[in-house]
Amino acid sequence: MPQVLFENVKLNNTISLNNRILMAPLTRCMADDDLVPTDDMVKYYAKRAKAGLIISEATIIRPDGQGYPNTPGLFTHAQIAGWKKVTDAVHAEGGKMFAQLWHVGRVAHPYFFDGEVLAPSAIGVEGTVPRMRELTYQTPKAVTQEEITQLVADYAQAAVNAIEAGFDGVEIHGANGYLIDQFLHYAANQRTDEYGQTPENMSRFALEVTDAVADRIGADRVGLRVSPGAYFNMDGDQRDRAVFDVLISALNSRNLAYLHVGIFDDAMEFEYLGGSASAYLRSIYKGTLVGVGSYTAESGAEAIQNQKFDLLAIGRPFIANPDYVEKVKAGQAVKEYDESMLATLD
Repeated sequence: MPQVLFENVKLNNTISLNNRILMAPLTRCMADDDLVPTDDMVKYYAKRAKAGLIISEATIIRPDGQGYPNTPGLFTHAQIAGWKKVTDAVHAEGGKMFAQLWHVGRVAHPYFFDGEVLAPSAIGVEGTVPRMRELTYQTPKAVTQEEITQLVADYAQAAVNAIEAGFDGVEIHGANGYLIDQFLHYAANQRTDEYGQTPENMSRFALEVTDAVADRIGADRVGLRVSPGAYFNMDGDQRDRAVFDVLISALNSRNLAYLHVGIFDDAMEFEYLGGSASAYLRSIYKGTLVGVGSYTAESGAEAIQNQKFDLLAIGRPFIANPDYVEKVKAGQAVKEYDESMLATLD
């Protein structure tokens, strides 16, 4: 196994990683009914602390951000206390952990909260809620500018809550067809105010959230995940590239801890990006880039050596192998993931 994966990496003067292998955010829907992390979650994350950095499962910033059952939150005292048990356990094993901050936008469902489904525009998606297929997606309400201001503040407060909960930093979830990503694609954003119509306007919300979070906890503790290639709960549009050209260029001056590709399989190519999502981001972004998307340790190490990205996020293999890093380092075979493993936290 190429040693590149096991090099120490200094993200900045605040955060150094023991290796280049990140545990990707993996939604498990195993929090309790108050969206508080459980003791099983404490054990689950602690077992995976040999990753250079654990990125938590997506964690909602406020009640109307929920679109899946039993996804944890970071907006109540009990949730913060529950996460503190997790981070303490990860730190005790020598690991580091970021909280992924999440609002699902138009794929939220009022079954989970008292209120309206919010999105950039009143454009719904077809389909039903995963794990609760009896719930059909609803047409969202277009957020007002006042509501946008409150959302920005709530992302920033969730970041503060994450630091109180012992996280080393946060990753803003701006990918995968969720709220921030909905502002960045023409298929979901048909606003006519300063948050729509032009690339500068459409990237505004993502940058406001990023700046507000960085202002509260420091840019050195902030990562961002983006999906320039529309592939999940989103249709692509040739015009989307110009939005991401503006956004990614602007991020170069933000001095974030990293930028993370949001993609299920990085072999996917997007005509309007001129290739893969990671290659597109690498062509513009000058900072630390995290690659993900069906890589093995071997193919990921090769991609790092070829300077396609700097850090490798591994997803499902970490579900199947709590000791993934140790196995890879020892040259041992890793267990194959299968969906039956989602039934329990191991």
